[in-house]
Amino acid sequence: MREHLDQQLTRLNHDLIKMGAMVETIIDKAVTSLKNQDLELAKSIYTEDDAIDEMELKIEKDCLNLIVLQQPMAKDLRRIASALKIITDLERIGDHAVNIAKITLEIGNEPLMKPLIDIPKMAEIAQNMIKLSLDAFVNQDIELAKRAAEMDQQVDDLYDTVINEVFKYIQKDSKFLNQGIKLLFVGRYLERVADHTTNICERIIYMVTGERVEIN
Repeated sequence: MREHLDQQLTRLNHDLIKMGAMVETIIDKAVTSLKNQDLELAKSIYTEDDAIDEMELKIEKDCLNLIVLQQPMAKDLRRIASALKIITDLERIGDHAVNIAKITLEIGNEPLMKPLIDIPKMAEIAQNMIKLSLDAFVNQDIELAKRAAEMDQQVDDLYDTVINEVFKYIQKDSKFLNQGIKLLFVGRYLERVADHTTNICERIIYMVTGERVEIN
């Protein structure tokens, strides 16, 4: 019984890492599509999000089967319950990538008000947070989870920079108003990605220690 449970938990780890990699990729592609105004790449985001949704359903089904059939106790149960919460956050991150792709398509071929620098930086940090958080899940490493969550502040700081820059451009010329608002939404979506990843880190700490904590 224990050996079978361990095998199932190992598979759960693999599936979570796979879903996390899918989410990292979709965020990267969404922001790249905006930066390069690549409308075909933006359209492909929808299909990739569907695959993430399917992965969420698979992991959810596997977790529920584990709970019903294996009746795990204590730490194992927390691990499975945490995985259920984590996949919800990962799925929502995928939704934010779709939102960014929608904005890319709305802007279309209209010249960007400025080359995008801070928004891609936000995405890069958020992707790294996702990777570190899932490494922390697999290794049950609360220090790594805390380190990943602390990176949220970097994303927040960059978002503040984006807000300030956009407002400066709008103040100089009102023609930037519509696009500026769209870019602010992109920054907000990436800020939410970091928040969801912080939620994941908090779940990992609960999984390992049994204590509920709020980071940041």
